[in-house]
Amino acid sequence: MYQVGAYVFYGNTGVCEVVDISDQTTQGSEEPQRYYVLKPLHQECMIYTPVNNTKVFMRPIISREEANRLIDRIPHIHAQPYHNHVLSQLTEHYKEGIRSHDCENLLEMTMSIYAKKRLMQEQKRKFGAVDERFMKQAEDLLFNELSAALGMLREEVPDYIASRVEATGSKHSASVAEA
Repeated sequence: MYQVGAYVFYGNTGVCEVVDISDQTTQGSEEPQRYYVLKPLHQECMIYTPVNNTKVFMRPIISREEANRLIDRIPHIHAQPYHNHVLSQLTEHYKEGIRSHDCENLLEMTMSIYAKKRLMQEQKRKFGAVDERFMKQAEDLLFNELSAALGMLREEVPDYIASRVEATGSKHSASVAEA
């Protein structure tokens, strides 16, 4: 069970703070049920979810050390653009990456889509709306978690990534920080 003040990654919402744990009676139920009250870090709303919820994915956010290790791996990730002319298959491919709720998968997905965007620009071709939408979603989920784990504003994350990658002495582009 999470404690009040803990940060959790909740479904496709991303990072939320547990602001309360309360007993509530729902319609059709006589017994009160224990609920987490979650405040998303980058949205103006509250989420009430049962403590024993099995329908929506929830996990603790990564630690500061895990965040830095993930960033340090960036120069070693060889992002391959994913191409598929069947939009439903392209969408499903990206949804799979989002549904993993894993920072490393989100990082690789963001870098892959960014690589595809650069390739399209070089070829003077239009970058797809599906690619753009999922790049933004994956980047938001990833950067919001890195922001919480590193104790910094979300807007500071790209510069932090770029400076940390540069400090490792790598000549490899910090594609995710540029996205």
